[in-house]
Amino acid sequence: MTKPLTYADAGVDIDKANRFVGAVKNIAESTSRKGVLGGIGGFGGLYAPDLSGMSDPILVSATDGVGTKLKIAFMLDRHDTVGIDLVAMSVNDIIVQGARPLFFLDYLSVGKLDEAVATAIVSGVGEGCRQAQCALIGGETAEMPGLYADNEYDLAGFAVGLVDRPAILDGSTIQKGDQLIGIASSGLHSNGYSLVRKICFEHLKLKIDAYVDELGQSIGETLLTPTQIYVETLLDTLKETPLRGVAHITGGGLSENIVRVVPKALGIEIRQNSWPVAPIFQFLQQAGNVQDAEMQRTFNNGIGLVVVVPETDVDKTLDRLNAANRKAWHLGHVVDQTSGTDRVKWV
Repeated sequence: MTKPLTYADAGVDIDKANRFVGAVKNIAESTSRKGVLGGIGGFGGLYAPDLSGMSDPILVSATDGVGTKLKIAFMLDRHDTVGIDLVAMSVNDIIVQGARPLFFLDYLSVGKLDEAVATAIVSGVGEGCRQAQCALIGGETAEMPGLYADNEYDLAGFAVGLVDRPAILDGSTIQKGDQLIGIASSGLHSNGYSLVRKICFEHLKLKIDAYVDELGQSIGETLLTPTQIYVETLLDTLKETPLRGVAHITGGGLSENIVRVVPKALGIEIRQNSWPVAPIFQFLQQAGNVQDAEMQRTFNNGIGLVVVVPETDVDKTLDRLNAANRKAWHLGHVVDQTSGTDRVKWV
């Protein structure tokens, strides 16, 4: 007679998952803020937003993942930073619309749950939430044997923010002559890693721990640098500066993301040498013989966020950002768009 089968026999360990939830509760509590009701463990996360002082409150939502940057975490067997990337990719999309992030939920899917690895991942999520001043109020961990290779996983994140309708940054007030200010990225962030991996590990055949002189550290350490979270920077800037638009520089680079917030009747000019390009981008371009246009539409090239301001506010915006230890540069300006031409001109 066949012995009775259990879910654990099929590769799903409910007891292990329940133990992991205990660790998640502690991490979530460290991100709690006013408005959070209850805690981790219910069927849904509860949040009571403070709508005082708002004439027409609007919710703003975003979702994203970490992409093939996860492959670097697998290669290094280091998992405490990708959670920061996960939070960053969503909250940066929310803040550029003028919204303050309220709460975040994560989704972790694995072939077989490793409690230590999963705890490291969610610890990174907690750190990202603290940097973003939002609460981790829920999520899901799914053990799915047979779907993932050994020691691999995938991540998705979901963020919700709040903004008063009159304060929404949608780029509609941008006009000819407005100026572009770029705020430094922390590196590659979470975009372009398929090309990065091809250059570094297929073409150059580097080992993940190979030291690269141009970078001053191993290639793995450089590639795993967490994505910069801009919430505090942008909220502080908005208090003093009349920003007309903000762009998060993700997939598509400067070439495609800035024009997403610029009215279609307008274009932009970017001065190619107006900021110092970080060593990792110089290294990748040279090693992979990547053309300028491909670099410009694949990577952020050292600029993680671009704000659009009136010409009269350029100097004080730069001074404020630099005083807050945010490297920032004057990149270019908004121009009339000539019918039939590219909306982005590199000069």
